[in-house]
Amino acid sequence: MRTYRELFRAPEFTPLFATVSMQVAASTVTGLALGTLVYAATRSPLLSALSMFGASFAQLIGAAALLSAADRLPPRAAMAAIALAFALSTVVLAVPGLPLWALFAVILGQGLVASVGGGVRYGLLSEILPAEGYLLGRSMLNMSVGTMQVCGFAAGGVLVTVLSPRGTLLGGAALYLAAAIIAWFRLGSRPPRAAGRPSVAETWRNNARLWSRPARRYVYLAMWVPNGLIVGCESLFVPYAPQHAGLLFAFAAFGMLIGDTLTGRFVPQGWRTRLGAPLRLLLAAPYLIFVLNPAPPLAVAVVVLASIGYSATLLLQERLMALTPGDMHGQALGLHSSGMLAMQGIGATLAGTVAQHSSPATAMTVMAAASVTVTLLLGPALRPVRAEGLPSEPVTN
Repeated sequence: MRTYRELFRAPEFTPLFATVSMQVAASTVTGLALGTLVYAATRSPLLSALSMFGASFAQLIGAAALLSAADRLPPRAAMAAIALAFALSTVVLAVPGLPLWALFAVILGQGLVASVGGGVRYGLLSEILPAEGYLLGRSMLNMSVGTMQVCGFAAGGVLVTVLSPRGTLLGGAALYLAAAIIAWFRLGSRPPRAAGRPSVAETWRNNARLWSRPARRYVYLAMWVPNGLIVGCESLFVPYAPQHAGLLFAFAAFGMLIGDTLTGRFVPQGWRTRLGAPLRLLLAAPYLIFVLNPAPPLAVAVVVLASIGYSATLLLQERLMALTPGDMHGQALGLHSSGMLAMQGIGATLAGTVAQHSSPATAMTVMAAASVTVTLLLGPALRPVRAEGLPSEPVTN
Protein backbone atom coordinates (compact mmCIF):
# COMPACT_ATOMS: atom_id res chain seq x y z
CA MET A 1 0.00 0.00 0.00
CA ARG A 2 1.92 3.01 -1.30
CA THR A 3 -0.65 5.56 -2.53
CA TYR A 4 -3.51 7.50 -0.99
CA ARG A 5 -5.87 6.04 -3.59
CA GLU A 6 -5.10 2.54 -2.34
CA LEU A 7 -5.55 3.77 1.21
CA PHE A 8 -9.10 5.01 0.65
CA ARG A 9 -10.01 1.76 -1.09
CA ALA A 10 -9.43 -0.10 2.18
CA PRO A 11 -12.78 -0.98 3.79
CA GLU A 12 -13.72 1.33 6.68
CA PHE A 13 -10.82 3.73 6.25
CA THR A 14 -13.03 6.46 4.78
CA PRO A 15 -15.55 6.52 7.69
CA LEU A 16 -12.69 6.38 10.20
CA PHE A 17 -11.05 9.30 8.41
CA ALA A 18 -14.33 11.25 8.46
CA THR A 19 -14.95 10.54 12.15
CA VAL A 20 -11.45 11.66 13.14
CA SER A 21 -11.70 14.77 10.97
CA MET A 22 -14.98 15.83 12.57
CA GLN A 23 -13.62 15.32 16.08
CA VAL A 24 -10.46 17.30 15.36
CA ALA A 25 -12.45 20.15 13.82
CA ALA A 26 -14.67 20.18 16.90
CA SER A 27 -11.78 20.16 19.38
CA THR A 28 -10.00 22.92 17.46
CA VAL A 29 -13.00 25.24 17.35
CA THR A 30 -13.91 24.63 21.00
CA GLY A 31 -10.31 24.95 22.19
CA LEU A 32 -9.89 28.41 20.67
CA ALA A 33 -13.28 29.46 22.04
CA LEU A 34 -12.37 28.28 25.54
CA GLY A 35 -8.96 29.94 25.47
CA THR A 36 -10.52 33.23 24.36
CA LEU A 37 -13.37 33.00 26.88
CA VAL A 38 -11.10 32.30 29.86
CA TYR A 39 -8.46 34.89 28.91
CA ALA A 40 -11.13 37.58 28.49
CA ALA A 41 -12.56 36.73 31.92
CA THR A 42 -9.30 36.36 33.85
CA ARG A 43 -6.50 38.01 31.83
CA SER A 44 -4.36 35.10 32.99
CA PRO A 45 -1.97 33.41 30.50
CA LEU A 46 -1.82 30.37 32.79
CA LEU A 47 -5.59 29.85 33.00
CA SER A 48 -6.00 30.51 29.29
CA ALA A 49 -3.37 27.87 28.48
CA LEU A 50 -4.95 25.41 30.91
CA SER A 51 -8.41 25.90 29.42
CA MET A 52 -7.06 24.77 26.05
CA PHE A 53 -4.71 22.02 27.19
CA GLY A 54 -5.64 21.26 30.81
CA ALA A 55 -7.76 18.26 29.82
CA SER A 56 -4.48 16.54 29.14
CA PHE A 57 -3.88 16.11 32.87
CA ALA A 58 -6.79 13.71 33.07
CA GLN A 59 -4.97 11.61 30.50
CA LEU A 60 -2.61 10.57 33.31
CA ILE A 61 -5.53 9.12 35.27
CA GLY A 62 -6.93 7.47 32.16
CA ALA A 63 -3.56 6.02 31.21
CA ALA A 64 -3.24 4.50 34.67
CA ALA A 65 -6.79 3.20 35.04
CA LEU A 66 -8.69 2.91 31.75
CA LEU A 67 -6.34 2.08 28.88
CA SER A 68 -7.00 -1.66 28.90
CA ALA A 69 -10.44 -0.73 27.51
CA ALA A 70 -8.81 0.37 24.23
CA ASP A 71 -8.32 -3.28 23.20
CA ARG A 72 -11.33 -4.71 25.08
CA LEU A 73 -14.24 -2.61 23.79
CA PRO A 74 -15.99 -2.91 20.39
CA PRO A 75 -14.34 -0.09 18.40
CA ARG A 76 -17.48 1.26 16.71
CA ALA A 77 -19.50 1.56 19.90
CA ALA A 78 -16.55 3.07 21.79
CA MET A 79 -15.83 5.72 19.16
CA ALA A 80 -19.50 6.73 18.87
CA ALA A 81 -19.94 6.91 22.67
CA ILE A 82 -16.80 9.02 23.13
CA ALA A 83 -17.86 11.53 20.46
CA LEU A 84 -21.36 11.75 21.97
CA ALA A 85 -19.91 12.34 25.45
CA PHE A 86 -17.85 15.23 24.07
CA ALA A 87 -20.90 16.71 22.34
CA LEU A 88 -22.93 16.75 25.56
CA SER A 89 -20.11 18.07 27.74
CA THR A 90 -19.33 20.86 25.26
CA VAL A 91 -22.95 22.01 25.51
CA VAL A 92 -22.40 22.24 29.28
CA LEU A 93 -19.30 24.40 28.71
CA ALA A 94 -21.43 26.85 26.73
CA VAL A 95 -23.86 27.45 29.63
CA PRO A 96 -23.77 31.17 30.56
CA GLY A 97 -22.52 31.91 34.06
CA LEU A 98 -20.79 28.54 34.46
CA PRO A 99 -18.30 28.98 37.34
CA LEU A 100 -14.65 28.71 36.45
CA TRP A 101 -14.16 25.67 38.71
CA ALA A 102 -17.06 23.89 36.99
CA LEU A 103 -15.67 24.72 33.57
CA PHE A 104 -12.33 23.14 34.46
CA ALA A 105 -14.08 20.12 36.02
CA VAL A 106 -15.86 19.49 32.70
CA ILE A 107 -12.60 19.93 30.79
CA LEU A 108 -10.87 17.36 33.00
CA GLY A 109 -13.81 14.99 32.54
CA GLN A 110 -13.39 15.30 28.78
CA GLY A 111 -9.73 14.44 29.12
CA LEU A 112 -10.58 11.32 31.10
CA VAL A 113 -12.95 10.13 28.36
CA ALA A 114 -10.44 11.01 25.65
CA SER A 115 -7.73 8.90 27.30
CA VAL A 116 -9.36 5.79 25.84
CA GLY A 117 -10.18 7.39 22.48
CA GLY A 118 -6.68 7.48 21.03
CA GLY A 119 -6.08 3.79 21.67
CA VAL A 120 -9.46 2.81 20.22
CA ARG A 121 -9.00 4.96 17.13
CA TYR A 122 -5.46 4.01 16.23
CA GLY A 123 -5.87 0.40 17.30
CA LEU A 124 -8.75 0.19 14.81
CA LEU A 125 -6.50 1.72 12.16
CA SER A 126 -3.98 -1.09 12.71
CA GLU A 127 -6.81 -3.58 12.05
CA ILE A 128 -8.20 -1.84 8.98
CA LEU A 129 -4.83 -1.55 7.24
CA PRO A 130 -2.06 -4.09 6.67
CA ALA A 131 1.17 -3.53 8.60
CA GLU A 132 2.95 -1.98 5.61
CA GLY A 133 0.11 0.54 5.20
CA TYR A 134 0.04 1.79 8.80
CA LEU A 135 2.51 4.65 8.35
CA LEU A 136 0.70 5.92 5.26
CA GLY A 137 -2.66 5.62 7.03
CA ARG A 138 -1.45 7.39 10.15
CA SER A 139 0.13 10.03 7.94
CA MET A 140 -3.22 10.61 6.25
CA LEU A 141 -5.00 10.90 9.60
CA ASN A 142 -2.33 13.35 10.76
CA MET A 143 -2.83 15.29 7.55
CA SER A 144 -6.52 15.40 8.38
CA VAL A 145 -5.61 16.73 11.82
CA GLY A 146 -3.48 19.45 10.22
CA THR A 147 -6.14 20.37 7.66
CA MET A 148 -8.95 20.44 10.20
CA GLN A 149 -6.86 22.51 12.58
CA VAL A 150 -6.04 25.03 9.84
CA CYS A 151 -9.73 25.28 8.93
CA GLY A 152 -10.89 25.01 12.53
CA PHE A 153 -8.67 27.77 13.89
CA ALA A 154 -9.46 30.01 10.93
CA ALA A 155 -13.19 29.34 11.24
CA GLY A 156 -12.99 29.47 15.02
CA GLY A 157 -11.44 32.94 14.92
CA VAL A 158 -14.34 34.15 12.76
CA LEU A 159 -16.99 32.37 14.82
CA VAL A 160 -15.65 33.73 18.11
CA THR A 161 -16.02 37.24 16.68
CA VAL A 162 -19.38 36.71 15.00
CA LEU A 163 -21.14 34.30 17.38
CA SER A 164 -19.19 34.84 20.63
CA PRO A 165 -17.12 32.13 22.36
CA ARG A 166 -20.24 30.41 23.75
CA GLY A 167 -21.89 30.28 20.34
CA THR A 168 -18.69 28.79 18.95
CA LEU A 169 -18.78 26.10 21.64
CA LEU A 170 -22.27 25.09 20.49
CA GLY A 171 -20.95 24.81 16.94
CA GLY A 172 -18.22 22.50 18.21
CA ALA A 173 -20.81 20.37 20.01
CA ALA A 174 -22.66 19.92 16.71
CA LEU A 175 -19.45 18.70 15.06
CA TYR A 176 -18.91 16.16 17.84
CA LEU A 177 -22.47 14.91 17.34
CA ALA A 178 -21.81 14.51 13.60
CA ALA A 179 -18.71 12.44 14.42
CA ALA A 180 -20.76 10.15 16.67
CA ILE A 181 -23.34 9.60 13.93
CA ILE A 182 -20.69 8.79 11.29
CA ALA A 183 -18.93 6.35 13.62
CA TRP A 184 -22.11 4.48 14.53
CA PHE A 185 -23.64 4.21 11.07
CA ARG A 186 -20.57 3.91 8.83
CA LEU A 187 -18.00 1.85 10.73
CA GLY A 188 -18.39 -1.91 10.73
CA SER A 189 -19.15 -3.92 13.84
CA ARG A 190 -15.90 -5.52 15.04
CA PRO A 191 -15.17 -7.55 18.16
CA PRO A 192 -12.63 -6.30 20.70
CA ARG A 193 -8.97 -7.01 19.84
CA ALA A 194 -8.27 -8.70 23.17
CA ALA A 195 -10.25 -11.03 25.41
CA GLY A 196 -11.30 -10.25 28.95
CA ARG A 197 -12.87 -7.28 30.66
CA PRO A 198 -11.13 -3.91 30.98
CA SER A 199 -9.92 -3.21 34.50
CA VAL A 200 -7.48 -1.05 36.40
CA ALA A 201 -5.36 -4.12 37.19
CA GLU A 202 -5.16 -5.12 33.53
CA THR A 203 -4.28 -1.57 32.54
CA TRP A 204 -1.43 -1.48 35.08
CA ARG A 205 -0.19 -4.91 34.03
CA ASN A 206 -0.04 -4.07 30.33
CA ASN A 207 1.42 -0.61 30.94
CA ALA A 208 4.18 -2.24 32.97
CA ARG A 209 4.75 -4.68 30.14
CA LEU A 210 4.94 -1.86 27.59
CA TRP A 211 7.29 0.16 29.78
CA SER A 212 9.52 -2.83 30.64
CA ARG A 213 11.57 -2.75 27.44
CA PRO A 214 14.16 0.07 27.26
CA ALA A 215 13.75 0.49 23.49
CA ARG A 216 10.05 1.25 23.94
CA ARG A 217 10.69 3.51 26.94
CA TYR A 218 12.96 5.81 24.96
CA VAL A 219 10.53 5.90 22.05
CA TYR A 220 7.74 6.95 24.41
CA LEU A 221 9.89 9.65 26.02
CA ALA A 222 10.88 11.01 22.61
CA MET A 223 7.23 11.17 21.55
CA TRP A 224 6.07 12.79 24.78
CA VAL A 225 8.58 15.30 26.13
CA PRO A 226 9.95 17.43 23.24
CA ASN A 227 6.46 17.58 21.73
CA GLY A 228 4.80 18.58 25.00
CA LEU A 229 7.30 21.37 25.67
CA ILE A 230 6.62 22.91 22.26
CA VAL A 231 2.88 22.68 22.77
CA GLY A 232 3.65 24.79 25.83
CA CYS A 233 4.90 27.44 23.40
CA GLU A 234 1.69 27.16 21.38
CA SER A 235 -0.44 27.49 24.50
CA LEU A 236 0.84 31.07 24.80
CA PHE A 237 -0.28 32.23 21.35
CA VAL A 238 -3.37 33.93 22.82
CA PRO A 239 -1.50 36.08 25.37
CA TYR A 240 1.44 36.61 22.98
CA ALA A 241 -0.69 37.99 20.15
CA PRO A 242 -4.39 38.15 21.12
CA GLN A 243 -5.44 39.55 17.74
CA HIS A 244 -3.42 37.03 15.74
CA ALA A 245 -3.71 33.87 17.87
CA GLY A 246 -6.05 32.13 15.41
CA LEU A 247 -3.58 32.86 12.60
CA LEU A 248 -0.66 31.43 14.58
CA PHE A 249 -2.60 28.29 15.47
CA ALA A 250 -3.73 27.84 11.86
CA PHE A 251 -0.21 28.15 10.48
CA ALA A 252 1.15 25.80 13.13
CA ALA A 253 -1.34 23.24 11.88
CA PHE A 254 -0.34 24.04 8.29
CA GLY A 255 3.32 23.33 9.09
CA MET A 256 2.33 20.04 10.72
CA LEU A 257 0.34 19.17 7.60
CA ILE A 258 3.39 19.80 5.39
CA GLY A 259 5.61 17.64 7.57
CA ASP A 260 3.17 14.73 7.75
CA THR A 261 2.56 14.82 4.00
CA LEU A 262 6.25 14.77 3.11
CA THR A 263 7.23 12.21 5.75
CA GLY A 264 4.32 9.84 5.32
CA ARG A 265 4.20 9.79 1.54
CA PHE A 266 7.62 10.65 0.16
CA VAL A 267 10.37 9.74 2.66
CA PRO A 268 11.78 6.28 1.75
CA GLN A 269 12.27 3.62 4.40
CA GLY A 270 16.05 4.00 4.44
CA TRP A 271 15.84 7.67 5.40
CA ARG A 272 13.33 7.36 8.22
CA THR A 273 15.75 6.51 11.03
CA ARG A 274 18.15 9.23 9.85
CA LEU A 275 15.55 12.00 9.80
CA GLY A 276 14.10 11.41 13.27
CA ALA A 277 16.61 13.46 15.30
CA PRO A 278 16.83 16.40 12.84
CA LEU A 279 13.04 16.65 12.76
CA ARG A 280 12.81 16.65 16.56
CA LEU A 281 15.35 19.47 16.65
CA LEU A 282 13.47 21.35 13.94
CA LEU A 283 10.36 21.21 16.12
CA ALA A 284 12.02 23.31 18.84
CA ALA A 285 14.96 25.30 17.49
CA PRO A 286 13.02 27.93 15.49
CA TYR A 287 11.09 28.96 18.62
CA LEU A 288 14.33 30.26 20.11
CA ILE A 289 13.85 33.37 17.94
CA PHE A 290 10.98 34.39 20.23
CA VAL A 291 13.68 35.78 22.54
CA LEU A 292 13.58 38.73 20.10
CA ASN A 293 9.79 39.13 20.50
CA PRO A 294 9.16 38.87 16.73
CA ALA A 295 6.33 40.67 14.98
CA PRO A 296 3.39 38.53 13.78
CA PRO A 297 4.64 37.97 10.19
CA LEU A 298 7.99 36.59 11.38
CA ALA A 299 6.28 34.66 14.19
CA VAL A 300 4.02 32.96 11.63
CA ALA A 301 7.03 31.94 9.49
CA VAL A 302 8.83 30.53 12.55
CA VAL A 303 5.76 28.59 13.66
CA VAL A 304 5.27 27.02 10.21
CA LEU A 305 8.90 25.92 10.00
CA ALA A 306 8.96 24.49 13.51
CA SER A 307 5.68 22.60 13.12
CA ILE A 308 7.09 20.56 10.25
CA GLY A 309 9.11 18.84 12.99
CA TYR A 310 5.97 17.27 14.46
CA SER A 311 6.30 14.62 11.75
CA ALA A 312 9.13 13.08 13.83
CA THR A 313 6.38 11.55 15.97
CA LEU A 314 5.02 9.75 12.91
CA LEU A 315 8.35 7.95 12.48
CA LEU A 316 8.47 7.09 16.18
CA GLN A 317 4.96 5.62 16.03
CA GLU A 318 6.05 3.28 13.26
CA ARG A 319 8.97 2.21 15.41
CA LEU A 320 6.68 1.66 18.40
CA MET A 321 4.43 -0.63 16.33
CA ALA A 322 7.44 -2.68 15.28
CA LEU A 323 8.37 -3.13 18.95
CA THR A 324 4.89 -4.08 20.19
CA PRO A 325 2.86 -7.31 19.87
CA GLY A 326 -0.34 -6.98 17.85
CA ASP A 327 -2.73 -7.74 20.71
CA MET A 328 -1.40 -4.68 22.55
CA HIS A 329 -1.43 -2.16 19.69
CA GLY A 330 -4.48 -0.36 21.04
CA GLN A 331 -3.08 0.09 24.53
CA ALA A 332 0.41 0.92 23.20
CA LEU A 333 -1.02 3.67 20.98
CA GLY A 334 -3.36 4.76 23.76
CA LEU A 335 -0.42 5.09 26.15
CA HIS A 336 1.39 7.14 23.53
CA SER A 337 -1.65 9.38 23.01
CA SER A 338 -2.41 9.79 26.73
CA GLY A 339 1.22 10.40 27.66
CA MET A 340 1.66 12.89 24.84
CA LEU A 341 -1.47 14.83 25.78
CA ALA A 342 -0.58 14.73 29.48
CA MET A 343 2.86 16.13 28.67
CA GLN A 344 1.18 18.82 26.58
CA GLY A 345 -0.83 19.79 29.65
CA ILE A 346 2.35 19.87 31.72
CA GLY A 347 4.06 21.92 29.01
CA ALA A 348 1.16 24.39 28.93
CA THR A 349 1.27 24.71 32.72
CA LEU A 350 5.02 25.28 32.79
CA ALA A 351 4.84 27.79 29.95
CA GLY A 352 1.93 29.63 31.54
CA THR A 353 3.71 29.77 34.89
CA VAL A 354 6.89 31.18 33.36
CA ALA A 355 4.87 33.67 31.32
CA GLN A 356 2.98 34.74 34.45
CA HIS A 357 6.30 35.81 36.02
CA SER A 358 8.03 37.13 32.90
CA SER A 359 6.38 37.39 29.46
CA PRO A 360 4.92 35.03 26.85
CA ALA A 361 7.93 35.53 24.57
CA THR A 362 10.39 34.68 27.35
CA ALA A 363 8.41 31.60 28.32
CA MET A 364 8.32 30.37 24.71
CA THR A 365 12.08 30.74 24.46
CA VAL A 366 12.63 28.81 27.70
CA MET A 367 10.35 25.97 26.58
CA ALA A 368 12.09 25.73 23.20
CA ALA A 369 15.52 25.55 24.86
CA ALA A 370 14.27 22.78 27.17
CA SER A 371 12.91 20.81 24.20
CA VAL A 372 16.22 21.05 22.33
CA THR A 373 18.06 19.87 25.45
CA VAL A 374 15.79 16.83 25.92
CA THR A 375 16.12 15.86 22.24
CA LEU A 376 19.91 15.97 22.45
CA LEU A 377 19.93 13.89 25.66
CA LEU A 378 17.64 11.21 24.16
CA GLY A 379 19.51 11.05 20.86
CA PRO A 380 22.08 8.33 21.72
CA ALA A 381 19.40 5.96 23.10
CA LEU A 382 17.32 6.25 19.93
CA ARG A 383 20.07 5.29 17.52
CA PRO A 384 19.29 1.79 16.20
CA VAL A 385 22.24 -0.47 16.91
CA ARG A 386 20.74 -3.58 15.39
CA ALA A 387 17.64 -4.74 13.58
CA GLU A 388 14.67 -4.32 15.87
CA GLY A 389 11.77 -6.72 15.91
CA LEU A 390 9.02 -7.82 18.21
CA PRO A 391 10.24 -8.41 21.74
CA SER A 392 10.08 -11.86 23.20
CA GLU A 393 7.75 -11.41 26.14
CA PRO A 394 5.04 -13.37 27.87
CA VAL A 395 1.44 -12.85 26.80
CA THR A 396 -1.04 -11.84 29.49
CA ASN A 397 -4.80 -11.72 29.23
